[in-house]
Amino acid sequence: MNDSESRVAAGKPLIVVGESLIELAERYGLPWSSSAPAGGLALQRAEQGLEIAGDAKRYGLPIRADFVSGATAHRRRYGGGRGQLVARACGFGKGVVPQIVDATAGLGRDAFVLASLGAEVLMVERVAAIHALLEAALLQALDDEEVAEIAERLSLRHADSATALTEAVSDWPHQPQVVHLDPMFPHREKSALVKKEMRMFRELAGTDDDAPRLLEAALDVATHRVVVKRPRKAPPIDGPLPQHVLEGKTSRYDLYVHRSLKV
Repeated sequence: MNDSESRVAAGKPLIVVGESLIELAERYGLPWSSSAPAGGLALQRAEQGLEIAGDAKRYGLPIRADFVSGATAHRRRYGGGRGQLVARACGFGKGVVPQIVDATAGLGRDAFVLASLGAEVLMVERVAAIHALLEAALLQALDDEEVAEIAERLSLRHADSATALTEAVSDWPHQPQVVHLDPMFPHREKSALVKKEMRMFRELAGTDDDAPRLLEAALDVATHRVVVKRPRKAPPIDGPLPQHVLEGKTSRYDLYVHRSLKV
């Protein structure tokens, strides 16, 4: 069994060797473009890797997932380790390294931080185009000497966590002790201050109007706790109230605890 085959057997993602980016774009339902398109969004190859691009005036810079360089590398080196809010919310403690499902993976930034702290992390992403970026970034990280060990603790599934989270975790060879959620927070259309990157995300993913169903699914799957990232002043998701809240400067984590994480 070669290295790529072993990754597939271990449940790791794989971009098919020899598959053209045009074929990859078709597989994920995106048009292919060799440069930023005049209208809409498209999958394209850049020097740094796979990315989704659109008109710069509307969407700003292209987006891509990156586990090797840039902001992810800086956060890995100087982000504060287990003192980070996301780590505290997910239950890292003395001798405790939880097994985590990131059910709204996005570009995988939080998932990679959690994996860098030693956790096995399953990323679940429902938007096919964003899943493609994660797949490309994970394959790149697995081939990078500095971060390959961290990347080996990451797995990836393409699924809608609101409706298929149980199925998504069914073949993950770890217990889903913690489920991490970062649902898209609805905004008023009148706001002119929405970041361009977020505008692209909203066009790809929409808003998470099914957040209560997402929370319910997470509570059914997590054996120990569900942690939900929210803007600091936003109301909690409709449903059961969180038992604990951890607040940061701009965001907070609502904690729904089934039982304590112990060594």
